[in-house]
Amino acid sequence: MSDAKTAGHQVENSQWLERLVRVGLVAFGIVHLLVAYLALQLAFGQSEGAPSQQGALQQVAEQSFGTVLLWVIALGFLALAIWQFFEALWGHRSQDGGKRVFKRVGSAGRVVIYLVLGFSAAKTALGEKSKSSEDHLTAQVMELPLGRFLVGAAGLAVVAIGGYLVSKAVRTSFEEDLQPQATSGSTGTTVVRLGQAGYTAKGVALAIVGGLLVWAAWTFNAEKAGGLDVALRTLLDESFGPWLLAVVAVGIGCFGVYCFFWARYADTNS
Repeated sequence: MSDAKTAGHQVENSQWLERLVRVGLVAFGIVHLLVAYLALQLAFGQSEGAPSQQGALQQVAEQSFGTVLLWVIALGFLALAIWQFFEALWGHRSQDGGKRVFKRVGSAGRVVIYLVLGFSAAKTALGEKSKSSEDHLTAQVMELPLGRFLVGAAGLAVVAIGGYLVSKAVRTSFEEDLQPQATSGSTGTTVVRLGQAGYTAKGVALAIVGGLLVWAAWTFNAEKAGGLDVALRTLLDESFGPWLLAVVAVGIGCFGVYCFFWARYADTNS
C-alpha cells in the first residue's frame, strides 16, 4: 500500500501531469466561453442552439482543426480527472479535519465531471452526437421504489452545490486553488472579480437545474427535468428573461476567462 501511495505521489507531482492539468484548465475555460456565447445568442434570439457543454463541443467540431482540438480537450479533461483522483485519495493536505474530508469528496465529484466531459469531447471528435438524456434517466429513476424521493433528494443536493458555489464566490475561497501570486499585483483584483462572477453564475445555473429536478419529482413529470441548456432556457421564459440569461451568460464567460488564469496559477500540490 505504501509503495502504491509513493508511486501515486510521484505521478501527482510529475511535471508532465502538471502541464496536462494546465491544458485541461484551458480547455475548461474554452468550453465555458463557448457555452456563454451560445447562451448570449439564445438570449437575443440569434440562435436556437443548445447552450450546454455538448453544444460547446459541437461548436469546436465545426471549426478548422476542430477534431484535433477536441482530442486535445479530451486529453486535458483526462488529466484533470487524474489530478482530482489523487486529490480525492490523499490531497488537500493543507486542510484539517472535516474541511479536508469535504474537499476530498468534492475532488471525487470533479473526477466524474471531468471524465464525462472528456468522454463527450472524444465522442464528438469521432463524429458522434450525444443527445440530452436527463429526462429519460430521471424517468427511469422515478420508476424505482422511492424513485421520486431519490430524484427530489438529488435535486436538493444540486441546489446545495449551487449555493456552495455562490458562497465560494462571496467568500473568495476559490483563491485556495491558486498560487499566492495569482491574486496579487496589477492583475490580482481582476482574477478575483472574474472568479466571483463566474462561480456566482455557475451556482445560479446549477440551482436552477436542481430546482427542475425537485419540480420533476414533485409533479411526477420527468420532462420537467433537464441539464444546463434547459436551465438557461427556463431563465429565458421569465420576466426580463433575455436580460437575466445575458447576465448569467456573461458570468459563465467570466468563469471561462478565470480558467485561463487558473491554468497559469493552479496550485496542483495542495
